[in-house]
Amino acid sequence: MPVNQTLAQYSDWSYFTAFALYALALLLFVAYYVRRLSALEARAEARSETAEKVLVGSGAGGATTTADADGTGTADSAADRYGPAEHDSHEVAQKFRKATAIGEMAETVLYIGVAVHLASVVLRGLSAGRFPWGNLYEYIAVFTLFAMVIASVILRRNETRVFWPWLLTPVAALMFYGGTSLYAESAPVVPALQSIWFPIHVSTVSIGGGIFLVSGIASLLYLLRIKQPKGAEKGRLGKLAMPLPTAKTLDAIAYRTAIWAFPLFGLGVVFGAIWAEVAWGRFWGWDPKETVSFVTWIVYAGYLHARATSGWRNAAAAWINIVGFATMVFNLFFINMVVSGLHSYAGLN
Repeated sequence: MPVNQTLAQYSDWSYFTAFALYALALLLFVAYYVRRLSALEARAEARSETAEKVLVGSGAGGATTTADADGTGTADSAADRYGPAEHDSHEVAQKFRKATAIGEMAETVLYIGVAVHLASVVLRGLSAGRFPWGNLYEYIAVFTLFAMVIASVILRRNETRVFWPWLLTPVAALMFYGGTSLYAESAPVVPALQSIWFPIHVSTVSIGGGIFLVSGIASLLYLLRIKQPKGAEKGRLGKLAMPLPTAKTLDAIAYRTAIWAFPLFGLGVVFGAIWAEVAWGRFWGWDPKETVSFVTWIVYAGYLHARATSGWRNAAAAWINIVGFATMVFNLFFINMVVSGLHSYAGLN
């Protein structure tokens, strides 16, 4: 089937427009993050001054904020997460409102970017008359799209808005790398990919991988938060961690998303084995990509087991989650682009 060059061109334009919108959203979310940090610092300073006045007046001592060992903290409760509280001064409340306005603007740009990103993937498929994930450029486009769509569903609460700059950074980096170094023109896929199992296998793996991206970032932020408990942040890392949700919230995001991604990714491996039997006459051959995919699935199984087992420190489980995502990234780039194997056609056209 001949390629529709007009649709292919629109797809390329949409891809780079989506990247530009994500980059703009990232800048706005960074501004939101900084504004929120400023508001939280102003609130903490105001509370400290109030506490000192009470301390002088009563002659009693005591801490005004506390932080739990797991980083959840008890200092600011819901007010710290959602915006200005009744006891905040007008100046502090204004800082929160300005931060919220920037955050809402960033979300608007972000959602437009997701819509344009979706259009890019759909137009790419229509231009070639096939499912649009036949090479690394297309796979990265689909992988990042699924990550953004899933994150848009998960990160709807104001509490998790500060998560976006951390997620948009790797997404924008992947899209930039994919659109520059891995770009391939729209074309029919090689004969080895002309199978009904092609969309089934790749879509389940990419959806699972996109969810694992959100889970891995959440685990990274969880490790930062437990080092800097809420209400007891110190130093530069403390400032970086101050706007983040509680460790409990971050751990919940990492764990729940991994629970969703694990069976999907596992199904992708199973579907790949079925496809291998149809194409090559065997279900498993220890091809490098097959092997690393299976190892990745095992690592994530270890994370879920460790996270659900009493006696394990959550930090250890979080590290396993991060190792799992690093293994998946290794499989995506190194195995596809460096190691020769039966899956070499998944690289550049």
